[in-house]
Amino acid sequence: MRRLGVLDWISAGLLTLGVLFVITGLLPAATARESVDRIAPLLVFLCAVVVLAELTKEAQVFDVVATRLAIVGRGSYAALFVLCTAFASLVTIFLNLDTTAVLLTPVMLALAPRAKIAPLPLVMTTVWLANTASLLLPVSNLTNLLAMSRLALGTREFAARMWAPALVGVAVTMAFLWIFYWRRGERGDDRYMPPPAPSIADRTLFAVAAVACALFVAGILAGAPIEVAALIAAVVVVAVFAWRDRGRLRWGLVPWRLLVFVTGLFLVVPTLGRFGLETVMNVIIGPDGAGDGAYRAAAAGAGLSNVVNNLPAYVAGEQVIPAAHHIPLLSLLIGVNLGAVITPWGSLATLLWFEWCRRREVRVPLAKFMLTGAGLAVTGIAAAVATLLLTT
Repeated sequence: MRRLGVLDWISAGLLTLGVLFVITGLLPAATARESVDRIAPLLVFLCAVVVLAELTKEAQVFDVVATRLAIVGRGSYAALFVLCTAFASLVTIFLNLDTTAVLLTPVMLALAPRAKIAPLPLVMTTVWLANTASLLLPVSNLTNLLAMSRLALGTREFAARMWAPALVGVAVTMAFLWIFYWRRGERGDDRYMPPPAPSIADRTLFAVAAVACALFVAGILAGAPIEVAALIAAVVVVAVFAWRDRGRLRWGLVPWRLLVFVTGLFLVVPTLGRFGLETVMNVIIGPDGAGDGAYRAAAAGAGLSNVVNNLPAYVAGEQVIPAAHHIPLLSLLIGVNLGAVITPWGSLATLLWFEWCRRREVRVPLAKFMLTGAGLAVTGIAAAVATLLLTT
């Protein structure tokens, strides 16, 4: 019990509250069963992809890539900036935002002293792009998976609708990162020192993990069910670790906290919707399916994300938007993904990122974090929603 952190207690409390709602009848059993049935494949995907990402990190794939990027940058901060933003964006897109926040952040923090780079620009790159680069594919964010299910879209159809807003969101994020964290006046140095080439402890583990990630990406792009693609890739990596380094396999690899949090959330939010939250969201979003209604849906999602969290914000907004209204649903998605960068609890990825920064004693100026995040959220959402309307 002493080892449980704040997030563990929040997750357990949320699930307990949801179960109590079902027991007391505040949430009908049929509605609860429908919610659990809906998220069952998503829970399989989350478990598999987190195990895959954790073991990929243990196989040093992320460390090698990050160090190689710094070497390729040859001491130029401009080159390193482009490479790091591209790396963080790709990890977010193909392995989801929590992977970027939880696994890429410590890699960047380890890279900083080796290359004598200020850590804040690197970690701000991971936390912002973990959220704002998570629009392109369903696997990038749990909210995307929910939206894909709601809209009855496949992976390719979803990407075809969201590629332009996703590109705009990343471009706006890069502009804010450079202006407020990466430019000469903020980072403090003209050049950095390229680190030495990394040594790989076990080349078999490294190769199999890298290939498994590549096959996972290929599978989802080919249209395979995301939970199946993630599960196969995770099983392959677990098998090779069982052969080569069994001591790395532990129950802690399974994201129990995240699974409990999501399950509890899908019991609590429908209950709150029955007792007022749905009415509030309906008033804010309004009945319009495009134009001003799209901006209201995005603003409602972003605002609620920074009050409670982006996942319940999406679920609450989704309940008041008909499935046939694709534009406001996708606008809501833009709001909860790009907008959850203002408060430390805006997304679970941001909460986990703050925990890593605290462990490594990286000082994050909270006022600057929130003010620059607010500017990014407003600018990014406005640009992405406008792009969605223009390209639909």
